[in-house]
Amino acid sequence: MTPMPATAAVRVRRAELSDLDDLVALEEQSFTSDRLSRAQFRRHLDSESAQVLVASANHRRFLGTAVVFFRKGSQRARLYSIATHAEARGKGVGSALLEAAEQTARRRHCRALRLEVRTDNHSAIRLYERLGYHCIGEHRGFYEDGSDAWRFEKMLR
Repeated sequence: MTPMPATAAVRVRRAELSDLDDLVALEEQSFTSDRLSRAQFRRHLDSESAQVLVASANHRRFLGTAVVFFRKGSQRARLYSIATHAEARGKGVGSALLEAAEQTARRRHCRALRLEVRTDNHSAIRLYERLGYHCIGEHRGFYEDGSDAWRFEKMLR
């Protein structure tokens, strides 16, 4: 993948079945554990309780993804996963995906968006805090490898 120009516009849209190979490839590149499988992505693409978003630039250049879960009767959505290609980090892709996830949650009448983040993922934590997320707790041994997580939340207007 060639580097993304700093001026490239990031577009976020709902993922389609044709994105499945890119979704799985990014998941495998981004995470060593706690990965979504091809079958899980496939199920989430058709689910009423999940929304899979993809970020792209320059007409289809796949840059990142976010998965948001919704629970019936709840006014809180959950950002289950977010990932960007290494070459696209620091260029607004994560911010664009988070903004789109928040908009999706608002459209579903959610009042808050929650997420978990590894306690050692300092760049993600800085991004979440910069965008108005606040730490509301900790989960010991949350991840498959035993790592701890911070729980963050943002109230949506």
